[in-house]
Amino acid sequence: MNQTGNTLKIIVTGGAGFIGSALVRLIIKETEHEVLNIDKLTYAGHLESLKDIADSQRYQFEKVDICEADEINRIFNEFQPDAIIHLAAESHVDRSIDGSEEFIKTNINGTHILLQEAKKYWAELDQEVKENFRFLHVSTDEVYGELGDEGFFTEDTPYDPRSPYSSSKASSDHLVRAWYHTYGLPTLITNCSNNYGPYQFPEKLIPVVILKALQGKEIPVYGTGENVRDWLYVDDHARALLTVVENGKPGETYNIGGHNEKQNLDVVHTICNTLNKLLAKHQNYREQITFVTDRPGHDFRYAIDASKIEKELGWTPEETFETGIKATVEWYLNNMDWVEAVTGNNYNLERLGTGQKS
Repeated sequence: MNQTGNTLKIIVTGGAGFIGSALVRLIIKETEHEVLNIDKLTYAGHLESLKDIADSQRYQFEKVDICEADEINRIFNEFQPDAIIHLAAESHVDRSIDGSEEFIKTNINGTHILLQEAKKYWAELDQEVKENFRFLHVSTDEVYGELGDEGFFTEDTPYDPRSPYSSSKASSDHLVRAWYHTYGLPTLITNCSNNYGPYQFPEKLIPVVILKALQGKEIPVYGTGENVRDWLYVDDHARALLTVVENGKPGETYNIGGHNEKQNLDVVHTICNTLNKLLAKHQNYREQITFVTDRPGHDFRYAIDASKIEKELGWTPEETFETGIKATVEWYLNNMDWVEAVTGNNYNLERLGTGQKS
């Protein structure tokens, strides 16, 4: 419940995606809030990820593109939300390198349309409801650029995006802040580190490593594998988002990190070691590791200082990297039917992000 003690009617955009579906499952299973999920079901959005809660009386789904202003307006007026949690985004860096247009359209234009429609809806609310309304925009630590060997991203770190993806997210962050300062719309922003866990589409590092290993194929690692990321278990992230929308202060930004800095090669080694323990085979999955040409503009290191959300809202991650990876690997081993369903039984995905397309 929020600070008023009331249950909420929450719109989640991108609720069929990886993080969005984790958030929707959390809200339906662990709260009394209602959820309306808006998702246009791109390649990365799958209703299979929501089967557990699809029959709940507190859950609704609308197949709608956030760029469709009339449809967004209709949904706002029909559902009468108390909060928006905006996750709908194109989010794969490699895809943004090969083709940036969809990233500009969804991440910038789509966010602008949501803000416009939210402002119109919010302006007509009764005063008490208006004061408790929240618009939470979910962003990424990649807007801050890259770090050297030391230091952490804080909420005050200057923006320095390096890819079409992170540039589009930085743009949307600025729009959200502008709607708070210019119009008074009660917005919040979260910037999170790399997420991992169950139901992640097999194009990101961890599910790719798991599936390539199981297929007996080469496990690709960019460059030397020394790039460092802060890893956040997706259910921890979902809990943080719910905490922010319920208790966060409008106009504020909260960084969400897992306190798990790892080199990419160490992540791959951990997955292979976990598979070696879980599967009674004589092979060593680490022997399948191969190094491939790094992608253009690959930031060296990200690391989040998440002390603000801990001090002000009391959130800390529950999973360590070791417990989270074990749970993730076990989930994929037990849910290959989900992998086959969302990939059309084709998870030999081609290399993206070489910069050879416009």
